[in-house]
Amino acid sequence: MAQSPATSTIGGHPKGLFLLFTTEMWERMSYYGMRALLVLYMVGATKDGGFGWSQSKALQIFGLYTGLVYATPVLGGYLADRFLGQRLSVMLGGVLMMLGQFLLAMPGNTEALFFGGLGLLVVGNGFFKPNISTMVGGLYGAGDSRRDGAFTIFYIGINVGAFLASAVCGTLGEKYGWSWGFGSAGVGMGLGVLVFLLLGNRYLGDVGKSPSKAVRKADNTPAAPAAALTRAEVDRIIVILVLALFVVFFWTAFEQAGGLMNLYTDAKVDRNLLGMQVPTTWFQAINPIFIIGLGPLFAEMWTNLGRKGRDPSIPAKMAFGLLLVSFGFVFMLGASQQSAAEGKAAMMWVVAAYFFHTAGELCLSPVGLSMVTKLAPARFASALMGVWFIANAVANYLAGLIGGYAEKMGEFDLFLAITIATAVAGAVLLAVAPVLKRMMHGADEVKPVDPAAPAGESVSNIQAA
Repeated sequence: MAQSPATSTIGGHPKGLFLLFTTEMWERMSYYGMRALLVLYMVGATKDGGFGWSQSKALQIFGLYTGLVYATPVLGGYLADRFLGQRLSVMLGGVLMMLGQFLLAMPGNTEALFFGGLGLLVVGNGFFKPNISTMVGGLYGAGDSRRDGAFTIFYIGINVGAFLASAVCGTLGEKYGWSWGFGSAGVGMGLGVLVFLLLGNRYLGDVGKSPSKAVRKADNTPAAPAAALTRAEVDRIIVILVLALFVVFFWTAFEQAGGLMNLYTDAKVDRNLLGMQVPTTWFQAINPIFIIGLGPLFAEMWTNLGRKGRDPSIPAKMAFGLLLVSFGFVFMLGASQQSAAEGKAAMMWVVAAYFFHTAGELCLSPVGLSMVTKLAPARFASALMGVWFIANAVANYLAGLIGGYAEKMGEFDLFLAITIATAVAGAVLLAVAPVLKRMMHGADEVKPVDPAAPAGESVSNIQAA
């Protein structure tokens, strides 16, 4: 059997969690740097180095790019499971994304460089995203009550990177030129790869080092064909797919932040604060700031409720996420009414919307990542993590497509439609949550774990019941 990762802990969690936290932080700086700058860059005037494209075209390209970012993890997860291993895939993906950012930063402002850079980012993310998330699960054994909390801690790393993206990449891009913003994101990604390469063996043990197929062979565990899936495994996969359908509604709404809400903030929000003009990209830092502040509270809440046997089911948590993001858009309705009447909306409308969007995100996104590592059969762990990201792919594409309709139907009507759709989806998911919980066949049950105990075995060695 593969060796366990290092047994030393920080705050009751294996140190490997914080290595993955740091690596993901730098990668998210790269991604969210793009998220903050991309639509502004595309609609920016050519005299300022932008392309001068229409809002509709920019949002469609933005949606296609972010959709592909979340589609390629299916292939990246499959290649990791079968051939590369999760750790090599993470390093390969990081290098490709770094090169993509540097390509975008090159002078010339040509479409060839632009789409070439986006292509490298898409492919690199396909290798990186599903595998680093699966490795987090690999640090914990089955039923470990720390797992949901661990993914919330990991999620804080994501949002530290998102904050750096707005503070560093966004500021450099808006104030000093687009190339500075893209280039700084590439430097951040390079730092992430370097840290992961230098410290991986020390803090991760054998987690993610070999593909699942090779681990089974070393453990003398026969590879089970797809037809050999048990009834419980089939039910669990169905739960993953059903929840993926619901999260499409969540991410379609939430990802308006990088597209329509970003452009709305730029054009129709009063960004004067204490006599200074707040850059538009700084609003992209609001969500990660709230994540960093609220994340530890949610992590502790899930862990404590789990130890007491009162933890809401995974589908129920995700339903709460949908209802919270719906409520957040109520504030965007207020903003759009004020901007229609007065020309500009107060920035506190947007801040309030991001607060509730963040609370919803903490109920849904890290819990969803944890859920896949609990329910996926071990031999398909990374591939099913990739399938989970397909929901994000569809949602991101729809977010750009739907956001483009704001020019035709107006922001108020579009925000109202999003509010209603997410509220209905949340209510339906809450209603069917007990059925989905039964179909998990106890895979979401937790057991008390001594915080000082060694970290759990790799997800590659955990066979579903």
